[in-house]
Amino acid sequence: MSPMKTSHSRFLDARGLRHHIRCWGDPADPPLVLLHGWMDMSASFQFLVDALEGNWYVLAPDWRGFGLSQWDPAGYWFQDYLADLDALLDALVPAGPVPLVGHSMGGNVAGLYAGVRPGRVSHLALLEGFGMPRAKPQAVVSRYERWLDEQRDAPTLRAYASLAEVSARLQTTNPRLSDERAAYLAPHWSRQNPRGRFELLADPRHKRVNPVIYRLEEALACWERITAPVLWVWGDTPYIREWLKEDEAALDERRAAFSKLTEHTLAGAAHMMHHDQPEALARLLESFFRD
Repeated sequence: MSPMKTSHSRFLDARGLRHHIRCWGDPADPPLVLLHGWMDMSASFQFLVDALEGNWYVLAPDWRGFGLSQWDPAGYWFQDYLADLDALLDALVPAGPVPLVGHSMGGNVAGLYAGVRPGRVSHLALLEGFGMPRAKPQAVVSRYERWLDEQRDAPTLRAYASLAEVSARLQTTNPRLSDERAAYLAPHWSRQNPRGRFELLADPRHKRVNPVIYRLEEALACWERITAPVLWVWGDTPYIREWLKEDEAALDERRAAFSKLTEHTLAGAAHMMHHDQPEALARLLESFFRD
């Protein structure tokens, strides 16, 4: 790995919860906001930040209920992420538009936000965060039923005997993750509990099904209002296409909502592309920002 850039932590109270923001660089430099995905955290971007050649003030929040940010005992609703991002940007970079890079869930948040607040986003890079699978209205019945059942049975997350086990768990999810990078991520992705086992830094309530079904038409309405140039970055595996369950014609409907869209497939990278090919991703992003 390349030499690691030093980060520091900031904590902000926003919307009733304490939020953690990992920061790299000089606050006098141009801001760059990185938004992590589901079951991830801000330190996940360390390798990407290390590979950036320009001088950036990088800000990467932990979403509520992830990393070092506070858990919400009431549970989690997708719209809260939009409001959290709005509040954090107002506190951290109140003046002018900023480039947003969102991975997976973070990309889905960023894409909606850029349409709702188009004046706050200068460039939008979506790393396999192109929306959710289309849902049929009839799906809401089983969603409600499952959601009610899960109110009775609180979900749990597995604890691990050692950081080595946490590293192995990360490599099970992403077999391309090197031993060195897995060892770096493990203590950021987990913490030791009083019994000596390592728990993931994520609220188990995130595992509850969301009873609100995804309406693609609503996402399209937001995406159509984006004024910033948009970059879609695919990994070179079929993971997201299979997850979305859409053919190219259906994906074209999503593409058509973005007025300034560029696409790129990152060779040698799966879904966790910022772990697999951070140098190539950094070059791609900085070229996009310059253009």
